[in-house]
Amino acid sequence: MLTLPALKVQQYAQSFYLLNLAAADVERLVRFEVLGQASVRGAGPAKQKGKASAVNWGAIEHRVETSEKAYQRPILRRKIDELANYYLQCREDGAMPAIPGAVLLTTDEPVEFAPQAGNPFVGLVQLSQEEGTLRVLDGQHRLLALAALLASPQLGEADRAAAKMLQVPAILFAGLPAPAVVEMFVTINSKHTRLNPSLLFSLKGKQIYVRDLDVLIHDTIRKLNESESSPLRGLVKMLGVGAGKVSQAGLAQELERALESIATSHGDAPWHADFRAHASRFYLAYFKEIARVFEAAWGSKKHSVQSLIALRAFLQASVLIAPRVMSAGGDPRTSLRVLLAPWTSRIGSDRFETAGAWRAKAAGGGKESTRLLSRELGASLGAFEGPATSGGGT
Repeated sequence: MLTLPALKVQQYAQSFYLLNLAAADVERLVRFEVLGQASVRGAGPAKQKGKASAVNWGAIEHRVETSEKAYQRPILRRKIDELANYYLQCREDGAMPAIPGAVLLTTDEPVEFAPQAGNPFVGLVQLSQEEGTLRVLDGQHRLLALAALLASPQLGEADRAAAKMLQVPAILFAGLPAPAVVEMFVTINSKHTRLNPSLLFSLKGKQIYVRDLDVLIHDTIRKLNESESSPLRGLVKMLGVGAGKVSQAGLAQELERALESIATSHGDAPWHADFRAHASRFYLAYFKEIARVFEAAWGSKKHSVQSLIALRAFLQASVLIAPRVMSAGGDPRTSLRVLLAPWTSRIGSDRFETAGAWRAKAAGGGKESTRLLSRELGASLGAFEGPATSGGGT
């Protein structure tokens, strides 16, 4: 038997359980099945513009059973691919949880619940460890993407070990009759609350932010993503949607740290108010210069210079660069060109070659790789003497 801490929830005559399952337990205990003959829709070769899929599609086909007694729809290939990549992104940037909501599971047999510490609703639940003892009521794509990642040949050992330890919040319904389970499935999937388009519009941009700093961060990232002259145009997945490949949350988190660090060290400097007011203009010029310095790597699919790790490292380095540029006065583009020029030779485009130096120096995970690159960038800045160095310049 598998014993897990759990919360018991009592609703009228029925009870269910809130518990935590490790991904490795999900891989062993959960049975995936769909209604009809086709287990996976869009089952041809994965097409991701030359990028190999992180999903082991052979494992998917093997895991998913078809049955006329099942109630789940066929698996959607695109959704699995997107979820698998999202899980890897969450591990890389650490800005968001991978599975922020509970999946719903059922088991045909009742489970044993033992209350602890005198509380009838807090205790231990015992489950059978027999393979396939659990079925998915809601969250089948999320769990399949996780299971497929564990079997993916594209995953390194560190990523695979981290995926196996991922905690999956789950709600378990035990011993419900089959008609009740089907009715719950129909209710869940037919009674979603649709959001009014006007409400969605009002959630965008400044209206979702309370602090002026949050507005500044949002406007800066939006300008980087939408300006026609930006080298990051279309790269950011704003508000979690769109075709972008880089998490807005990850960039916002790093930009907030950079702006707060600059304010802490140089908030009294004469140039700081102007920098704060025109931060989006500064960072647009900054990334334009970065793209020029690493021109050979910038548009290359074989390089990771546009990855979230690299972009966060550039934002970390801006803590050193912005004060020197702003205290110099004049056109910041001129100062940026002088400061960043040594990166061409001291860092070089080869540093971002995915199959080379990038992979060799990324063994410590996302945050450590970001810190390492940021230190390299800071140590490789050019000697700079601006025309006006008053007011806290470094």
